[in-house]
Amino acid sequence: MPEMQLLGMTPAELREVAAEAGLRPFAADQIARRIYKLRATSIDEMTNLSKSARQRLSTDYCIGVTPPKAAAESTDGTVKYLIDGKGGRDIEAVYIPDKDRATLCVSSQAGCHMGCKFCMTGRQGFHGNLTACDIINQIMAIPQSRSLTNVVFMGMGEPMDNLP
Repeated sequence: MPEMQLLGMTPAELREVAAEAGLRPFAADQIARRIYKLRATSIDEMTNLSKSARQRLSTDYCIGVTPPKAAAESTDGTVKYLIDGKGGRDIEAVYIPDKDRATLCVSSQAGCHMGCKFCMTGRQGFHGNLTACDIINQIMAIPQSRSLTNVVFMGMGEPMDNLP
């Protein structure tokens, strides 16, 4: 499976990908639409691109959406998702339904180095910043993603330490 993920790339990065695959610049918008609006999970689903273009893309790239490996639901409908992380450190995302709102708390780091005395995450130590793909995957991979009204940077890590 290719190492480079399209999920989380900027429009400029997608234009570079399109150019490398011999596609016209507008193909970057087509790729973004398939990923973010139509929720493609594989390059083969990008049927708005020619078969040869999809083959060229799939040699170096994958979408990057990976499903949660576990979910634990509470009686109030809150669901804690466990998603494969880098270096054996799993990522947590928590879905919280509340009347007319649907909130997802996402992680921005694996662990945390702040060391707040009240927080178990800080006691686990810092294991690295998550990539844009890792963060966006938390949103795209859950079954409730289309009904989300809020995304909150909370959970593992200190978001302001991972601004890029």
